[in-house]
Amino acid sequence: MKMSKFRKLLKNKARRNHYIVGILILIVTAFSFILFIQRFAYISTSKQYDGVNLVKKTKQKYEKVTKVNAKRGDILDVNGDMIAGDSTIYNIYAIVDHKSKTAAGKADYVVNKEKTAQVLSKYLPLSKKQLIKYLTPKNKKQYQVEFGQSGRGLSIEIKRKINAQKLPGIHFVELPSRSYPNGVFATNLVGITKADDVNDQNSNISGVMGIEKYFNKMLSGQNGKKITKVDFNGNELPNSQVSEKKTSNGSNVYLTLNSKIQQYAEILAQETAEKYEPKNLQILVMNAKTGAIEAATQRPTFNPTTGKGLANSWRDTLVEDQFEPGSVMKILTLSASIDSGNYNPNQLYKSGSVEVGGRTISDWNNAGWGMIPLSEAFPRSSNVGMVKLEQKMGSKTWLKYMHRFNIGEKTGIDLPGEVAGGISYQHTSDQAMTSFGQSVNVNTMQMLQAFSAIANGGKMVKPQIIQKVVNSNTGKTTQSFKRQVVGQPIKSSTAKKVQKAMRQVVTKSYGTGLVYNIPGIKVGVKTGTAQIASSKGGYLTGSNNYIFSVTGMIPYDDPNYIVYITMRQPQKMTEFPEKILSEVFNPLVKRLVNQGKSPTSVTEAGSQYVKVPGLLNKTTETALSKIKKLDLQSGVVGTGDKVVQQLPSSGEKVMPGQRMVLLTNGAMTMPDLTGWSKNDVLKFAEITGKQVTTKGDGYVTEQSVKAGQVINDSGKIIVTLKNK
Repeated sequence: MKMSKFRKLLKNKARRNHYIVGILILIVTAFSFILFIQRFAYISTSKQYDGVNLVKKTKQKYEKVTKVNAKRGDILDVNGDMIAGDSTIYNIYAIVDHKSKTAAGKADYVVNKEKTAQVLSKYLPLSKKQLIKYLTPKNKKQYQVEFGQSGRGLSIEIKRKINAQKLPGIHFVELPSRSYPNGVFATNLVGITKADDVNDQNSNISGVMGIEKYFNKMLSGQNGKKITKVDFNGNELPNSQVSEKKTSNGSNVYLTLNSKIQQYAEILAQETAEKYEPKNLQILVMNAKTGAIEAATQRPTFNPTTGKGLANSWRDTLVEDQFEPGSVMKILTLSASIDSGNYNPNQLYKSGSVEVGGRTISDWNNAGWGMIPLSEAFPRSSNVGMVKLEQKMGSKTWLKYMHRFNIGEKTGIDLPGEVAGGISYQHTSDQAMTSFGQSVNVNTMQMLQAFSAIANGGKMVKPQIIQKVVNSNTGKTTQSFKRQVVGQPIKSSTAKKVQKAMRQVVTKSYGTGLVYNIPGIKVGVKTGTAQIASSKGGYLTGSNNYIFSVTGMIPYDDPNYIVYITMRQPQKMTEFPEKILSEVFNPLVKRLVNQGKSPTSVTEAGSQYVKVPGLLNKTTETALSKIKKLDLQSGVVGTGDKVVQQLPSSGEKVMPGQRMVLLTNGAMTMPDLTGWSKNDVLKFAEITGKQVTTKGDGYVTEQSVKAGQVINDSGKIIVTLKNK
């Protein structure tokens, strides 16, 4: 009986427990359901889960966003000739997976390694053996292979030649790049670009030097994007609506550089660099009236297409280097002395040496010229004479004039990295030395700016490198160059007197610039020789351890141009410094004076001149057709389909039968010069900026670089001519 009650009790307890558990389960289920409903309602209304935007996530899954790169703006010269423009380069790769097929079911992998390697070795800087090694990867499951640096950055010309061989499995990736059709052409000033990712076809390129860097944002523009609907596997859905954000292409920047003058300056610079091997050489031409820089080059420099020489020339020395200017500073000293009323040209002084602040300052001619008048100090380039002028003015007055000439201040030219320079003026000897260009540091543009005051009746104009900026989307000019007067350090009457003194440097028998006297051209110059500071203190010794310079005004009495050339430490000083610099200065000045003049030869009876048409931006085919119709010969440099430069220039008059040389936007390749005259060869040298040596006279019979070969790094080109 007791057992029965106990069992009944247990049974009732179990039922009660089951009931309680059931109630609890029901409560938990109901609570969970309520939480689920609340969570679902929250997600439905907020469209977020764990901080993730579900709408955005879904869009990402079923929408494909493609970046559309904006076209980088062009950099052009003052006449609209191309200096830098958008281009395309190619990386080559080979598919080695034997499962790869084309859409037509044919093999899309390297079928014959031997043949493929043999063909590619003709176009890539790799041997057949090296190529076979690349085409035989250690990992047999590898899908494709690349060819290292040798297979990157290929031109359209190389790509076309390889494609023409129809090699199975050989493909290319197209990448954005920058084209510099003129080769070495104010390279450090214009600058270069680099890609953010050298293997990404959608990579942006940005400027890292010069104009490319300074105007990078303006040149870059704004990228757009394209959005299309895709399925679960990422395939674009047919008839899906396309949403697009348009690109805004970069603006075009027009420089003040004149291609004809610039190319000639490059030729002269290269000849001097090869012949005398200076550690640094700078050649500048500035429009004296406006401050526009019409030519600017330096050595060492580099090829912007290949990068050759870049490691030794990673800066624009025209603004980023400071140096002691030497005797060209005497232009400012004489100006200050005259302008302040302290100049007595007839006052005699003892030349040779002078003691200042415990330091002996000597003339370049240590023995001096005895007792001479101050009027001879400038043309003789006497340091002692300049010290006498500084002492008569007083250090405070001289410093005031240096500040008026903005010495020690940046010019503000539109180039990155400009240095300000400075004046050492603590000691009496330093104050005296600034009068002949020591103990003062400047950059090249500062000196050009100061010289402009002498050229412009005392008004000092700012050097300018930008002519205008044009919005490539609208064609409207958004910025334009204007002549900018930045001060008037001296009176107009003072400037006239200094101009006459510069003329005496080349006309007086005792002038230091006799070698710069060019018959028929009224040139005024000032020569310069500056010591170079030693890292151990003091100055370097040795006949070549100087910065040699010359600045000239053409014509001296109403200058149109200012030419400024500096050369540091020529390693092969086989001529005296003035002679070396005259090999650049004199022909450059002749070119400046004679440019744009019509031919002087008399036409034969009944013959007529042919006016050269403007062919820039025309297709190569159209340009050649026009040349043929005008009864002119032609020569094409490059593989492009558009003309970016021409010689002779538009508007010039030439005789029928003469040759026009065209530079295209493609890879710079060597034309067949056979039958060209020496004058034609000179046109080729000028338009390409290449060093060309001619042997003999008459017409071309041989050339050291084969026709069709890329000439960016061909070195010196030797052309042999013979009379027919």
